[in-house]
Amino acid sequence: MKNCFLNFVLVFFLVSCSSKKKFLDHSLLQSNSTDFTIAFGSCNQQNLENKLWPAVFEHVPDVWIWGGDIIYADTDDMKKMADDYKLQKEQANYQQLVKMSKVLGTWDDHDYGLNDGGYEYRMKNESQQLFLDFLDVPKNDIRRSMQGVYHSEVFDTNKGSIKVIVLDTRFFRTELTKSTENDRRYQPNDYGKGTILGELQWLWLENELNSSKADFNIIVSSIQVLSQEHQFEKWANFPQELEKLQSAIKNSKAKGVFIISGDRHLSEFSKIQIKGMNYPLIDFTSSGLTHSYSGFSGELNNNRIGNVVSEISFGVLKFDFKTQIITMEMRGEKNKLIQKITQKY
Repeated sequence: MKNCFLNFVLVFFLVSCSSKKKFLDHSLLQSNSTDFTIAFGSCNQQNLENKLWPAVFEHVPDVWIWGGDIIYADTDDMKKMADDYKLQKEQANYQQLVKMSKVLGTWDDHDYGLNDGGYEYRMKNESQQLFLDFLDVPKNDIRRSMQGVYHSEVFDTNKGSIKVIVLDTRFFRTELTKSTENDRRYQPNDYGKGTILGELQWLWLENELNSSKADFNIIVSSIQVLSQEHQFEKWANFPQELEKLQSAIKNSKAKGVFIISGDRHLSEFSKIQIKGMNYPLIDFTSSGLTHSYSGFSGELNNNRIGNVVSEISFGVLKFDFKTQIITMEMRGEKNKLIQKITQKY
């Protein structure tokens, strides 16, 4: 037990302290007055043209965040997975993005290697190394020797700071419960059964929130957090984990916490008010970079604000440190503004 604790302390120290960065403002290059811009997206089929990259470039994002499913591999064959990553990485538009923006992110099931997979995936350690290779993570980085791809980075500007907390919802996630209803895939586990993050990642996440001095804190989850009624993967399939996450956010007193997520091949905003917090918790789902849920006909989400977007899209976050306002935008082909909300923190 003592050794486990010491290992956690070492991982926490190295993952947290090595990732703080002084960041240059891109605002002089952008056509708007935003202080800092982050773009993000998920569900990117490497064999399909990503028609959204030119629109992403128009925002000159300081940071690009992958929300999962960078590629569609779904395999135990690491040679195939490596080739899939290579195909994506060598695309000209993606090379332009890497030169323009800091790139970070997490994986979801298809780049992890197993559809709806979790801890049972037998090639997860090998898959992790290929994922880190794709992101150009140095060979001496702590993520090369730890379990899971969770990670945080702080971006400091002369006006304020943003902390990005990237979760791994695959490596440690235990079994899902198949639905007893024929037309549904999964139902919530019995309360207290299973985990999404695993013990060490939970300790790390609580420390990341409790110690944060940033003006804004972004939690990156590959699966949706606040959309709770649908039949697919979501935090609500582990009700005790969802409650624990909300409590961790509230109790940390960290400033400006919100969530970005992917997975669903659709985009939407979800929002709840947690008692004891002076601002709402938002989950901005942006999913469908190369393909989307074009046949979407409706789905209950009691926490949704606005409409579901079922066309290809990416997310944009525009930060104003003086007003403490974030503008959250869904953007489509030719940089079309599809939907947006603003939130003051």
